[in-house]
Amino acid sequence: MNVAIVTVGDELLAGETVDTNSAWLASELADRGCIVTRITTVPDQIETIAAVVNEYRAANDAVVVTGGLGPTHDDRTMAAVAAAVGRELEHHPEAEAWLTSEGGYSADDLDAGTTDLPAGARMLPNEVGVAPGAVIESIYVLPGVPAEMKAMFEHVADEFSGEPIYTEIVVADEPESALLDRLETVQERFAVDVGSYPGEYVRVKFRGGDSDAVAEAAAWFGKQVTVADIDDGDSS
Repeated sequence: MNVAIVTVGDELLAGETVDTNSAWLASELADRGCIVTRITTVPDQIETIAAVVNEYRAANDAVVVTGGLGPTHDDRTMAAVAAAVGRELEHHPEAEAWLTSEGGYSADDLDAGTTDLPAGARMLPNEVGVAPGAVIESIYVLPGVPAEMKAMFEHVADEFSGEPIYTEIVVADEPESALLDRLETVQERFAVDVGSYPGEYVRVKFRGGDSDAVAEAAAWFGKQVTVADIDDGDSS
C-alpha cells in the first residue's frame, strides 16, 4: 500500500513549529507494511493544498493530510480537500451529534464551521480536541495537534496495511567512503534495499520483503567490514 503524507501550515514552513507528525505517521505506516512515497509540507492555501492532494491521490493508495482543521480563518484544509474531490463543504450532523453527546459541547458552544465536512465524508471523532477529522475517498484528514492526530489515527490505523518489511542493521567502524565497493557488491548480490547513514559510525540498513534475503545480506556484509563494538539498539 503506497501512502503519501501532506502536512499543512504556514508555521511549519516558517520554522516556528517542528513537524513531528510526518515522522510519527511514517513510522506507524511503515510498521504496518505501507510504503510512504512522499512527505510534503504546504502552506495554508486552498489552491496549493488541493493541487498537492489531487496529485498524490492519483499516484497512491491513500493520502494522509494533517493540520489546518477548525473554524478559524487560517484553517483551510477541509475546504481544500473538498475542492480536490469536487465536493462542497456542508454541515455534518454526525459530527455535531458526536461533539454534543460525547465531546461535552452544546450546539451553541460550537463555532460556525466546526462541523463542516466535505459532502459524503466519513467523520472521524476528535477525542482529544474539538475539530473532527474526515475520510473522503482515499484521503484521510487529521488534526495538526500531535496528541489529537495520534488519537484520531488509531480510529483508522487498521485501514493501512501492506506486506511485512524486514530490517537488519550493521554498524561499521570504517569511513563511508571506504565502504563503497562492498556496498555496491552487497546490492548486486542480494535483492534488498541498502542504505548507509554516516555519523560517528556508519549504520548500514538492509530492508526487504524476504526476511531470509535481508538476514543473509546483513550477515555477508558484516563479515566484510569492521563492525563497530557498540550496542546498536535501533533495528527500525
